[in-house]
Amino acid sequence: MTRPRAQEIAVLLTGALALLLPACKAEAPAPEPGTAVAHAPLATSATPASSAASAGAKTTVHGSAITPGHEVELAKVLASPRDFEGKTVTVAGDVRRVCKKMGCWMELSTDKSDAAPGCRVFFGAHQFFVPKDSDGSQARVQGEVQVKQVQADFVEHLEQEGASFKAKNADGTADEVRLVATGVELTRG
Repeated sequence: MTRPRAQEIAVLLTGALALLLPACKAEAPAPEPGTAVAHAPLATSATPASSAASAGAKTTVHGSAITPGHEVELAKVLASPRDFEGKTVTVAGDVRRVCKKMGCWMELSTDKSDAAPGCRVFFGAHQFFVPKDSDGSQARVQGEVQVKQVQADFVEHLEQEGASFKAKNADGTADEVRLVATGVELTRG
């Protein structure tokens, strides 16, 4: 094969690969976009760690293992998020929604109802993901609490992936409580 032909094929393959990879635009909570990120293993099996795990339930760990301590009720964090802002906590709740393109975020709520208080969970700067069919699972999440205003274009992007915002501002932005997780334990029954 001639050199120019090989270069053409390489360009075509690179372009094709870029089209095949799912593109989930990220408003990376940390580190800033463009920073190199070491990817953690997607999931490992674990022994169910909470009373939510019933017979036959399977628990998987995504990201880093959750370390002991910092346990707080999710409802308490959601009631006073500024009291916890910047702090690492471990909370438990119901997985209400998950990014349907990559599993790069999920909504964690205090119970299964759509009206229940909840927050969005991001997994570092795409350091790990959760299965796209995790809705309905129970989760323990360890991560940093953040209170953010989500820009209008990112609100629209998240809604296209299945997100819900209960109250948007007039300019299309939304204020939300989020956790930037280092580790997630998902229990599916």
